[in-house]
Amino acid sequence: MVLPMNVTVTKRPRSTAAIDAEPALDARPQLAEARMPDGMPVASRDAPVGGQAVLEGVMMRGVSTWAVAVRKPDGEIEVSSEPLVSWAKRHRVLRWPVIRGVVALAESLRIGFRALAISANAQIEPEEGEEAQPIGGFTWGVTVALSLVLAVGLFFVAPVGATSLIKDQLGSSVLFWLVEGLLRTAIFIGYLAAISRLRDLRRVFEYHGAEHKTISCYEAGDRLTPARAERYSRLHPRCGTSFLLVVMVVAIFVFAPLGLPAWYWLLASRILGIPLIAGLSYEVIKWAGRNRRKRWVRAVMWPGLMLQNLTTREPDREQLAVAIAALEAVLAVESAEQAAKAAAIEIVA
Repeated sequence: MVLPMNVTVTKRPRSTAAIDAEPALDARPQLAEARMPDGMPVASRDAPVGGQAVLEGVMMRGVSTWAVAVRKPDGEIEVSSEPLVSWAKRHRVLRWPVIRGVVALAESLRIGFRALAISANAQIEPEEGEEAQPIGGFTWGVTVALSLVLAVGLFFVAPVGATSLIKDQLGSSVLFWLVEGLLRTAIFIGYLAAISRLRDLRRVFEYHGAEHKTISCYEAGDRLTPARAERYSRLHPRCGTSFLLVVMVVAIFVFAPLGLPAWYWLLASRILGIPLIAGLSYEVIKWAGRNRRKRWVRAVMWPGLMLQNLTTREPDREQLAVAIAALEAVLAVESAEQAAKAAAIEIVA
């Protein structure tokens, strides 16, 4: 397996005793007053911890480190961790509103693709008498580029192109950006609905649910065991699915003032405007996270939570054990003081 520099790798054997254990609580969990749409509890507090589901595993990130835990074909849990120095710490301007959102998104994409590479290589089983051949950096580079092109084309270029075909019939710039925005949102929801039916992605969505349950268990101050974590909701207020829905809605208002310029300006604005939309969406998510106890804010967040029913599935205890291993690798490095100083950081879960 090819790993980034400064990565620490540890292995944990399968342990059914740890998975089935039901220890007593040290303290009463801190739960939110209202339950999530799936009827399960979620933590009342927010912690600077986020994550992502990968192939047969989970990536967790904190303030100063990130780790990915993967269940290998032989049943072992392999944990890889790496120090994390946020780009926002290097220059003050990168911490300005809107700009910090663009930086956070770029960081998340970089870490996410590296975690996917680690998890994919961990699943490669060598032929008898031969060493496993890891997926090379060039292959992953092409994969990343094609993924970004597909996302931009599907969610930004296609909606404006399709709406331009009926521009004359609409006869109004207001109707144009409204129809385009609704079409973009419909494509996004349709895309999630389609991939949620793919059998090969089901386990990834189960690990996504394990990631959310583990983070909520930690935020509630509960014991980090599979038996305790499975009691929490698989939906989380800071999920990337909710963030992407906010992106779709914010894009409507960002593009509205541009009116109806020539088609090439329409196309260019949809591509060049992505960083601004991402930055503004980050501020919306950050604000909603600080005000989530308000009933009307929870009502606004409700559609994003419902979409998570498409991108998460109920995990089993073995999958929860993998998510916990990744989070414990982060917590083993980070101190409570670091987390307290970073309380204002909004990390997508």
